[in-house]
Amino acid sequence: METENQKNISVNRKAKHEYIFLQTYEAGIVLQGTEVKSLREGKINFADSYASVRKNEVWLISMHISPYKQGNIYNHEPVRDRKLLLHKREIRKLTAQINEKGLTLIPYRLYFKKGKVKVELALAKGKKTYDKREDIKKRDLKREEERNIKF
Repeated sequence: METENQKNISVNRKAKHEYIFLQTYEAGIVLQGTEVKSLREGKINFADSYASVRKNEVWLISMHISPYKQGNIYNHEPVRDRKLLLHKREIRKLTAQINEKGLTLIPYRLYFKKGKVKVELALAKGKKTYDKREDIKKRDLKREEERNIKF
């Protein structure tokens, strides 16, 4: 899904295993200077991060961006709430879906697009244990078929 003007920073691979994606949104993110430099080095961790709507604004919560090595006193706080930039109609739609259906917003991918950092948010529903097992079985069967085709 990466085009010529997009450069992936990081992908939350665990999210595909834990959630069923229903819809994705592209959002800008408000960052400090040293955070961008750390992202260019790929120093990011999505573990347990999610997005929530507060006072008609979308916030990315508990995403870890490591401090920049040369950042000295101007360095940023590694885990802090970061504001996401979406259109009002998208925020209203997301709020309705999250409250009504019990869905969650998770960050799936971070990338640079025309020099700006973008977040791909996924409106997702949590998978049950049996769904996860089913996915693993399908993946294993697909691998077996590919091995048999090679020989």
